Amino acid sequence: MKKPQTTEEKPTDIPTPAHLQRREPLPWQHPKSSTEDPDAPRRIKAIMESPSYKQADQDVGFLNLNDTRGLRLQLDYQKAELLLERHAIHHTIVVFGSTRIHEPRVAQEKVDSLRTQLECAPDDADLQRRLKVAERILAKSHFYKIAQKFAHLVSTAGTTSGHGQLVIMTGGGPGIMEAANRGAYDAGRKTIGLNINLPHEQYPNPYITPELSFSFHYFALRKLHFLLRTKALVAFPGGFGTFDELFETLTLIQTRKIKPVPVVLIGRTYWRQAFNIDFLVEEGVIDEEDRELFWYAETAEEAWDGILRWYERCDTPLLSSE
Repeated sequence: MKKPQTTEEKPTDIPTPAHLQRREPLPWQHPKSSTEDPDAPRRIKAIMESPSYKQADQDVGFLNLNDTRGLRLQLDYQKAELLLERHAIHHTIVVFGSTRIHEPRVAQEKVDSLRTQLECAPDDADLQRRLKVAERILAKSHFYKIAQKFAHLVSTAGTTSGHGQLVIMTGGGPGIMEAANRGAYDAGRKTIGLNINLPHEQYPNPYITPELSFSFHYFALRKLHFLLRTKALVAFPGGFGTFDELFETLTLIQTRKIKPVPVVLIGRTYWRQAFNIDFLVEEGVIDEEDRELFWYAETAEEAWDGILRWYERCDTPLLSSE
């Protein structure tokens, strides 16, 4: 039989949930006062300003130590990876090329300015040299338009066979990379820029999707993200940075370290002079079949059509038929 409840056994009232603001402060919420110890404020200030007191993830000095390089490598990789996944970026086309190849209008203005200066100082050897370089850049400025058009074609091509959009990815800088990001931007599509932190001041180009603009500390991690999702590498005329990305990709394909992807070099005349594949074959330092790791194209349409046909020959169409 249930025992009757007495007054003493009445259930305790449920207390009001605790809030962040306490009615009574905890002992450690206020520093030791100077009335208790005149030297306490000075000592507390010294403690709180000590590097050891900084929270580890907010201590830049600690994070930049040689001993924490492993953590920095992880963070350099992980931040971009999380954001790319969050934005459902699964398939990219990487475009590389010189930061110095401007759009035709800008290149022409540079030439005109130097010609005007040279008129006032016709014997200035440095101005003569700079004018010749500017004229060569002007001659290559049509590549800016080709990169812009190529990126537009890619960005409006539809979904891939993996049911995801193809997204243009560049190194995030000016010149050819700006042109490619701009082509995707003009198409109203997402576009990615992987910038690198350098000793001198630099800026990303203005056509990158803000949420997909990254700044890397390590070239190695930046290179990794260039290749993790790429379905093709398209290289326009460029210098050391372009060569770096191109040759690393060719080496990884040659050694079968990565699954082969199409590599297209835009501008046969430039590339045949800058990179003599026949000489390397004749010297025996690469094999005859290594010629087939890339091909040349002259127009945006030719490059894009070649990439599509490359995948068809692999019996894995790049674009979805739906």
